[in-house]
Amino acid sequence: MSLKITAVLGDYYHNEKVSFKASENTVQMLNEEIGGVEIKYISPNELIEDLNKKPDVVILFKENRLNPEDDIVTIWMDKDTASAITKYVENGGGWIAWHSGMAKYENVTEYISMLRGQFKYHGAHQIVEYIAEPGSDFIVKDNTFKFLDEHYMVDCEEENTNVLLRSRSVDGDSIAAWAHEYGNGRVMCIAPAHLEEGLLHPAFQKMMVNSLKWCARKISS
Repeated sequence: MSLKITAVLGDYYHNEKVSFKASENTVQMLNEEIGGVEIKYISPNELIEDLNKKPDVVILFKENRLNPEDDIVTIWMDKDTASAITKYVENGGGWIAWHSGMAKYENVTEYISMLRGQFKYHGAHQIVEYIAEPGSDFIVKDNTFKFLDEHYMVDCEEENTNVLLRSRSVDGDSIAAWAHEYGNGRVMCIAPAHLEEGLLHPAFQKMMVNSLKWCARKISS
């Protein structure tokens, strides 16, 4: 059994080294379960070419803005890239929009349409509790877990996807993870986590392992 993963990690607000560490831990855990797992880290401008090689799953942990603090902001995902992504998933690929991988893409409608949801805003770092939805044990094994995090508030088309995880903090409630089939492929959207404490939390790491397996059709819902 083999599983090929491509990852695009890190942006202005999200430390690439920490997300890399979290990804490496996830891959190690996955290799202990199924073996034959390989992960490749690429930059956004390599994505279209890599999609043509048909990896089993692509992880995007990168917001759309390259220079969010500048007066003139540059975004990296254009219509051609969004089209390549949706075609890759339609043809059987797996896609994980992880945390910032669903942030600031509101102008790329084809991509947001595929995700069926997107980031809206977050407040200050605080303790966020994550609560598994009934029936989501194929992804989330723990009923609840919590850690210091950005509490992502999201828009989500609940009627067109499967909500797996909800979130709660002093700022209110939101949806924290959802998944659905898209053509012949699968899409998973995961709101946590921002800080190392959350990224390396055992329950979250196990959720990432199961998300990769689900997107690659190594487990079913």
